[in-house]
Amino acid sequence: MTATRSDLLPTRGNLWRTQELLDVGVGKRTITAFVADGTLVRLRQGCYVRGSSWLKQPPSVRNLQLIHAHAHGTRTTSGGRSRYTHTSGARLHGLYLWKVDSLIHLTQPTSPSRDRHGADVVCHTAIIEPGDQANVAGLPSTTLECTAADCGLILPYRPALIIMDHALRLGADRAVIQARTEHCNGQRGVRSLRRVLAAADPSAESPGETLTRDLIHQLRLPAPEPQLEVMTRLGTYRLDFAWRERRLALEFDGKSKYFDYRPTDQVLYEERRREKALMEMGWTVLRIEWKDLFNEGEFKNRVLRSLRD
Repeated sequence: MTATRSDLLPTRGNLWRTQELLDVGVGKRTITAFVADGTLVRLRQGCYVRGSSWLKQPPSVRNLQLIHAHAHGTRTTSGGRSRYTHTSGARLHGLYLWKVDSLIHLTQPTSPSRDRHGADVVCHTAIIEPGDQANVAGLPSTTLECTAADCGLILPYRPALIIMDHALRLGADRAVIQARTEHCNGQRGVRSLRRVLAAADPSAESPGETLTRDLIHQLRLPAPEPQLEVMTRLGTYRLDFAWRERRLALEFDGKSKYFDYRPTDQVLYEERRREKALMEMGWTVLRIEWKDLFNEGEFKNRVLRSLRD
């Protein structure tokens, strides 16, 4: 069998430091050639990932890989004084992110020298108390509560609300976040954090549902019930949002709803059956997509028309 370039790489793992490649006989010239032809992808100085593995990863996984590459390649957290925080902590916790850059956020007790970290690293200076510390995905980070609060301090309202909704849904303690918010009095971004926490709702199952709920509130539409369960002849159907008295359901149709787990045709068929069962009981189902969330006038008119019908 003819050997391939990949056969020269280490047999274990997909992420390596330069020295690890040198140790198995992959010289510096070969590393350069591998990067040029795509066998390797250089994630940062001194750290490489197998090209075939990198190409298969969606953006969310790539951003997570960049954090691991930072830890693996630079070893800046090996002393235990630095932790991945803010949106990097959110990525490690698996929280939903929307309109968030891929910068790596690192918090340490002292200010680092300007040239210690790369341009893709944002360094925060703070002492993270033991109760706020956590080990997530094998890396030093912060607790779910601390992570959500930190994101609320630096992010715009809607991206922060998506993170807060998801953190609460995963079990974050609202009281702990509230106490941390009060501890942040006077800090930049604390007003936005208060607003985010006050509006957060763990019933949201996706970023689209969070944004839909917020849009309904911002447009001052009648407040619906989230995740209302309705019994039909096909069983219980949980509605994203419902105006019970008007028998109006609003469903957010995101791509992940149809493509993540089961064949698209099967999911659409089951959706149509459930919707027909709801209609038999007098319900109207209003379906919206991502694009509808950014056409506020049309969105408001559709909801109001449906509520009047």
